[in-house]
Amino acid sequence: MEARIYHSICIVAFFALAYNVPFNYFVGLPKAALICLIALSGFAWLYYVSRVKKKFTYSVLGLGLFGNVFFTAIYFINSGVNGPTLILFALFFYLLSATAPKHQQWIWLLVNIVVVTSLCVIQYIIPSWVPSSYENELSRYTDTISAYMVVIISIFYSLRYIRINYETEKKSAIDKALDIELKNIQLELVNGEKNKLFSIVAHDLRSPLASIQSYLELLTAFPLKEEEKKEIELKLLSLTKNTSNMMANLLSWSKSQLEGVQVNTQTLNLMKTLRDMLKVETSIAHEKEIILTYHIDENIYVQADANMLMLVIRNLINNAIKFTPEGGNIQIMVVVDDDCRITVTDSGKGIAESDQKHVFSLKAKSTFGTNNEKGVGLGLILCKEFIELQKGSIEFRSTQGRGTSFTVSIPVTKLNIDSSSQQSEWSDIME
Repeated sequence: MEARIYHSICIVAFFALAYNVPFNYFVGLPKAALICLIALSGFAWLYYVSRVKKKFTYSVLGLGLFGNVFFTAIYFINSGVNGPTLILFALFFYLLSATAPKHQQWIWLLVNIVVVTSLCVIQYIIPSWVPSSYENELSRYTDTISAYMVVIISIFYSLRYIRINYETEKKSAIDKALDIELKNIQLELVNGEKNKLFSIVAHDLRSPLASIQSYLELLTAFPLKEEEKKEIELKLLSLTKNTSNMMANLLSWSKSQLEGVQVNTQTLNLMKTLRDMLKVETSIAHEKEIILTYHIDENIYVQADANMLMLVIRNLINNAIKFTPEGGNIQIMVVVDDDCRITVTDSGKGIAESDQKHVFSLKAKSTFGTNNEKGVGLGLILCKEFIELQKGSIEFRSTQGRGTSFTVSIPVTKLNIDSSSQQSEWSDIME
């Protein structure tokens, strides 16, 4: 900021001297006009040294020395105390002290006082050294008024520029402070969520792993009937699948938080992408005596990341299976309009109204499925994050005791529109 103020002062001084060169000449002060012309060149050189050569400190030092020499010469040429030079000395010190480094300011104050006092003493003792340079009183008054105008305008513009820069720097400092405070708050929230997540994971993974260990110890320690073995094996399978899903979600979320997520969107045939996963989920639902049906047109094409899309739909179906009782049903419907909307609807126990606002956050309460299945609450967080990364959206409707419906919207490709139009044309021909 000091450098910017200094540069502005150099420019103001440059224009002030550019004005004084012709003015002094026309009021009958050719020597003063010549000195101002030399000073004009000097200020231009000092500006170049600071702005282009980036030697701000040396330029300020040069300004102090050059300015005192310049105004000393003007003092002797322009009538001493009877001219406007003392006012110009005061202006010069003001401009110099406004830009000089702190350790130089006291030095320049002392130099200014010594120089001005010495000049006044010399004129008092040897008045012949400082002759009057004015042709008449009109010239003197005109020169004094002109100097006053230059001083006032220079002070006004320099103060205005300093004030503008001060306000700019103040605003910048406030914005940076607010930004730092906001980042600190965000970090605290993130750390709080991570701490909560790890506490949930530690608790929720310990329970199924302990159960698996207990079942395995039971199988090896006691002779069991085939029916009992089969029942334990089914429970082990259920626990293992649930724990595996929890770990998959946890690893996906951890990777997205630590490494960032790379989205590889491409044109996908929706049914081909989801077919194998849907077969597996249908089998899992069948084990729980749940009917899972899906209706997906073979000609639907979407713009999505295949792995992310499968993770999202698989999580939604797993949740539906988890919270749907035996004998229930799950339906997957796909509708294509401006986008592709995939809806997973279950006949489960639904989500309590008080919990619905926290569904997509770690504030969601841990709940058990109808067969005591447990999760860490990351599934829906991942669904929301991954869908939004694919320029899609997710929403839900739920009524406690009657079921839940999640709808995922993702972009479609022109292939869908072309296919629809071709089907329409073929229907018209058949008719």
